[in-house]
Amino acid sequence: MWTTFEKVSLDGTRKTLIPTGGRILTAFTLSKDGQTAAFVGQSDHRPGDLFTMKHGDAESRRLTNVNPWLAQRKLATQEVVKYKARDGLELEGMLIRPLDEVKGQRYPLILVVHGGPEARYANGWLTGYSNPGQMAAARGFAVFYPNYRGSTGRGVAFSKLSQSDPAGKEFDDCVDAVDHLIAAGLVDKSKVGITGGSYGGYATAWGATFYSDRFAAGVMFVGISDKIAKFGTTDIPQEESLVHALHYPWDNWQKFLERSPIYHAQKNHTPLLILGGTDDPRVHPSQSLMLYRYLKTLNQAPVRWVRYPGEQHGNRRAASRLDYSLRMMQWMEHYLKGPGGAPPPPDIDYVEK
Repeated sequence: MWTTFEKVSLDGTRKTLIPTGGRILTAFTLSKDGQTAAFVGQSDHRPGDLFTMKHGDAESRRLTNVNPWLAQRKLATQEVVKYKARDGLELEGMLIRPLDEVKGQRYPLILVVHGGPEARYANGWLTGYSNPGQMAAARGFAVFYPNYRGSTGRGVAFSKLSQSDPAGKEFDDCVDAVDHLIAAGLVDKSKVGITGGSYGGYATAWGATFYSDRFAAGVMFVGISDKIAKFGTTDIPQEESLVHALHYPWDNWQKFLERSPIYHAQKNHTPLLILGGTDDPRVHPSQSLMLYRYLKTLNQAPVRWVRYPGEQHGNRRAASRLDYSLRMMQWMEHYLKGPGGAPPPPDIDYVEK
């Protein structure tokens, strides 16, 4: 959830220079003489700015203010939430509460699942083109970012808890997070959406098939739908087998099949928006095509597939990012707050109203 900046001597002695509980630090680098550090610092109400700190300084110094207009914006409350999984494992995640929340009222929820799975969400700025964050909170959604088992930040042992168990307890942890927020009185259980990219897209596909009874909308980004085909088309086949699955497909064909969302396609009743780049080497676009074809043929719930020409494993172009962000929010609002039913119009109005 937090980061710290420390000086470590050759004998192992540590001195904390910037403690936990404040700024989240990323992109750290040192000068050639090792006496000056530069890093990006962010918080729950401020995106990344550039900071420096010299040897002997008591505080870091901010050099930039790249988003000054945010000072005139009212932002929703963000907090760390702790909860227990169904097997008793203690977990954490970040909750962004709806802006202008009325206590006692239940709200639609967007569950945002990180990729990796060896990654995590820190208690910093959680809004971007593929992370609804403050955008959704301003529109009356609660947004939750779970750090399910297999996430980083809690030691190597914790990061290995999801290995050899794709779409197993790790994704149960995400559903358990939803149940925790429902029990807390914040979330309307009939208005829960799920989104994420890469491994988070895999979670979204799993939520729209295996766990379809729990999710009223899904937005899948560069996600996995067929674990067997994933090995044969990804640019990281050895990492897939030696780090994540711990097996090759031929070691257990049935397990790879049963942990694939397409295997559970007949359970789908969740409207699903599928998005991804045409040149993705990590999760081949055929993963999106297969899930789209299965769900479109079954015709049990609305499904739409949007392709971004030239984009790879994530959108880099500003136009692609804007389009993605607008489509994501349009889909969630239509199915979690709006009329539902048939999908919203495919054309997007890019002009600010």
